[in-house]
Amino acid sequence: MAKISGLGGRLYSGETSFNIVENRKRWYSISAVFILASIAALVIQGLHLGLEFKGGASYTVNKPSVTIEQARASVENLGIPGEVIVQKIGTSKVRIQTGAVTPAQSQSIETALTTTFGVAAESIDTQLVGPSWGKEITKKALYGLIAFLIVVMLFLAMAFEPKMAISAIVAVVHDVFITVGIYALVGFDVTPATVIGFLTILGYSLYDTVVVFDKVRENTKSVAATSKMTYSQAANLAVNQTLVRSANTSIIALLPVASILFVGAGLLGAGTLKDLSLALFIGLAVGTYSSIFIAPPFLASLREKEPAMQALAKRVAARGGSVAVAEVAASRPSNGSGPRNQPKRRGRK
Repeated sequence: MAKISGLGGRLYSGETSFNIVENRKRWYSISAVFILASIAALVIQGLHLGLEFKGGASYTVNKPSVTIEQARASVENLGIPGEVIVQKIGTSKVRIQTGAVTPAQSQSIETALTTTFGVAAESIDTQLVGPSWGKEITKKALYGLIAFLIVVMLFLAMAFEPKMAISAIVAVVHDVFITVGIYALVGFDVTPATVIGFLTILGYSLYDTVVVFDKVRENTKSVAATSKMTYSQAANLAVNQTLVRSANTSIIALLPVASILFVGAGLLGAGTLKDLSLALFIGLAVGTYSSIFIAPPFLASLREKEPAMQALAKRVAARGGSVAVAEVAASRPSNGSGPRNQPKRRGRK
């Protein structure tokens, strides 16, 4: 921890610096690879929508000796139309999902399961969802996502500036797109719990991005007047100053989510926990990446196109380059209490 703390101090003072903003093409290329992979997964495999979105029937049997082969055979012999999906949940449950069925077909499925596994009909957890209800849930989820993005963009535009709002939304869309692509790749069902996870990671990604942008705004408030650094250099200093904080926050957030995903869902087979924790785990990791490597460089690209920032870059270049980042950072207050490294006055004895 002492080494991390020391690194954070050096990054804040500018003694150590990672050139993140200027290497934007490298980060864009990495994101492009993941986005192309997401597009390929969505086109080839598509999303596996859960029962709540596509409609159908679900039957969960709780018995230690239950097997997937027995469950599949008992349902397929009934001639139920459509695809039949059989999944093992934990060590003592099996879930059978079918397409939309009539009440008579549902009754015949329950009878077949009770006969095959020797359980009472009351012990079978049955869930029937109509196609129209599933379409309504899908529509509301999309409306909620769109409304979330609009409200966030308006808030960021008022709290910061329009170009920061645009950059933050680009990072959010980047996060959602990659997370959805990974969901399509691994084949997990998209359920209402997944949508909740998506909305959660949107909030977390924006939180991390706002923290970085707040420091960018502080560093670039008078950057044009001082002519010591370009906008990209000042933004890069801000990213470095918040780098350790973002990493620590993300690691602390990922640890409990990872325990839920790999312990709760992997060993216990909890379906809802698996859907929620996978979305959170992927989203937190991708959100941390975008708040550091996508949003600030994209913002710098937008601002560097402004005539005032282009004139600033020419003035900095004419002076033989910017002053050392460490000198600029050292002149800023570290905690709002005054300039750093002020010389101590010594009185005469």
